Amino acid sequence: MAMSPYIRELRSAVGNKRLIIPSVAGIIRAAGERVLLVQDCDAGLWSTPGGALEPEDTPANGVIREVWEETGLTVAIERLWGVYGGPEFIVRYANGDETQYISTMFECRVVSGELKPDGDEVQDARFFTLSEARDLLLSPWLTRVLPQLYVRDRAPWYENSTWQPPLPE
Repeated sequence: MAMSPYIRELRSAVGNKRLIIPSVAGIIRAAGERVLLVQDCDAGLWSTPGGALEPEDTPANGVIREVWEETGLTVAIERLWGVYGGPEFIVRYANGDETQYISTMFECRVVSGELKPDGDEVQDARFFTLSEARDLLLSPWLTRVLPQLYVRDRAPWYENSTWQPPLPE
């Protein structure tokens, strides 16, 4: 997977240490309760189309750009799907770099284009039912999120807080 110039600059300052990176993902549906998943070129893992935000990106622009770059589809945002993060979103790359993504996910609809993997970041892109998707080699974060992708008309999701301020002494 290509490293953006922005991340390359950060890496030159911090080395392999964990970076917390804002990212986006598009949840795109087809008829018959199918959701679009993409297979990355590096490890062959399946996930939703998306990626890291670039400087000056808004989450909305970032998801439309990422979906188009990876799949050739132009999408419109229907609604906020959820905000995800935590240990499942830590990625350790072969070169030793470590990243933890905070992902803003949007439900999107296809406006135009033809589904075609870019061949650089994505080697395959297809729509799957939940039972089909469960048999894929999934990105670790998607294992937790996958069933939620198939639930329609739910409120945007976020993980409830477990943090509490320390008790006064």
